[in-house]
Amino acid sequence: MTTFDKREEGFEKAFALDEETRFRALARRNKKLGLWAAEKLGLTGEAAQEYAKEVVVADLQEAGDEDVFRKLRADFDARNVDVSDHQIRRNMDELLAVAAAEVKSGT
Repeated sequence: MTTFDKREEGFEKAFALDEETRFRALARRNKKLGLWAAEKLGLTGEAAQEYAKEVVVADLQEAGDEDVFRKLRADFDARNVDVSDHQIRRNMDELLAVAAAEVKSGT
């Protein structure tokens, strides 16, 4: 194996690790986001946990965050919960930072 091949293999492994870390952080963010939204929707206990799982699954519909945003927006609108688009997106960003830090620290 040449030095170039070793470097390429190293880059591929680093990329795979970065993608796995990003996936785990997004899943964790979506669970936290789902619990936040559940509270706004008046859900508690098992219902809140189930709703958080729905938010995690919603993120698998398409690449990016728009599928999660649309789910939250539709659910808030259906229940007449006054939460702005800006607040949803801000919480998505803030909770992603928290989730990424948790994944990196192993907590």
